[in-house]
Amino acid sequence: MIDEEVLYGRLTPSEFKARLKRAPIAYLPLGTLEWHGAHLPLGSDFLQSQGFFIKLARRVGGIILPPLFLGPDKELEVDEFEYYGMDYFGYAPNPPQQLAGSAYWVPNYLFSAIIEAILRQLRRAGFKIVVAHGHGPSIDYFVKNGEELGKRFDLAIFTLSRPEDERKEDMEFQSDHAAMNETSIMMALHPELVHMENLPKDPDEWPLAVGGKDPRKYASAELGDKIINHHLERMEKILKDQLAKFS
Repeated sequence: MIDEEVLYGRLTPSEFKARLKRAPIAYLPLGTLEWHGAHLPLGSDFLQSQGFFIKLARRVGGIILPPLFLGPDKELEVDEFEYYGMDYFGYAPNPPQQLAGSAYWVPNYLFSAIIEAILRQLRRAGFKIVVAHGHGPSIDYFVKNGEELGKRFDLAIFTLSRPEDERKEDMEFQSDHAAMNETSIMMALHPELVHMENLPKDPDEWPLAVGGKDPRKYASAELGDKIINHHLERMEKILKDQLAKFS
């Protein structure tokens, strides 16, 4: 059986209307083009969220937007040079450095304007629910502003994030930076893109700009599948409950 088409840009108008009628859910992968260790691709943020959304949309319905590769992050200026996120936000004792391939940063006000424009267009197109997830600081924006944005644009807005007191250790989705959690999810969704051989062989040498539990010791496709299935089950319930309100 051919897998159901769920990507917005590949749908014809009639296919779009049919999917929208069944489940007016838009999924927004919050990506970056950002260093994710020497072992993961630069698009890891959106590859994880998009891969998850494909599975979820085929269970619940809905349509997946193209990934958003721009995002906010911490910034530091040294000698008139700007560093962003993992360029300096240290999980290892490294000096600030421009990490290869990172090209995603926008200031908070611009990211906010982009998201508001997207939400306005989604509501205009007929969506009632938006699920956004991916890059950590982008998720934080939705967690902080989601309720207000939902009221303003008449949308129910969700992420995969849970309140601190409800989180389950090692079982959140995209909860570190290229460490055990993200590496495991990538192993489950895109094993051909994971290159563990690129990481230092010396266990005492910490991988550059990797944050969390050591992926060399703790990451596995089995853990990735466990995380994915856990969140598929809970998000399926959340979204079906929300859809029932529109019936």
